[in-house]
Amino acid sequence: MIDLEIHSARPSDMDDVARLCWAYRDLLIERSVDLPQMVEAYYAKDSYAALVADLPRIHARPKGDILVAKLGNQIVGCAMYYPLTAAGTTEIKRVYVAPAARGSGAGRALIQESIARAKADGYARVVLDTMNGLTEAIALYERLGFQPCPPYYDAEPSFLPYLRFFEHPL
Repeated sequence: MIDLEIHSARPSDMDDVARLCWAYRDLLIERSVDLPQMVEAYYAKDSYAALVADLPRIHARPKGDILVAKLGNQIVGCAMYYPLTAAGTTEIKRVYVAPAARGSGAGRALIQESIARAKADGYARVVLDTMNGLTEAIALYERLGFQPCPPYYDAEPSFLPYLRFFEHPL
């Protein structure tokens, strides 16, 4: 049996969360090599570094959380959520599992725990977005009951054909 644990990130976990977020960025760049303007807009190195440093504030309790997946004594995945301005809506962000841990159920567990905690926090709806190139993530979201929805933020119109938006009622 796989020794998988999902818990809220502790201050001592944040270096691992940052490492996973940078690996997530690398994956997005790899999967969108034909979209350099989108990568630069959303994932420019300096602005992304500032974002990663600010994650504990952005996803702070009681309205958000950063979750980590731990296999044995190694943190192998992360997911996080925070409130949007639309009443009762939270967004799941930066779901990522390290390549060596894929297939372990960590991604599924992170999303399911994010949903459960968001519901316990009083949210009525979870949304997320992804890029077309992240086909494994899209398939997982669909298996977990997420449905396509219109964009819930003002994305650059030229990027919309490359993005997928999902929602899940709680």
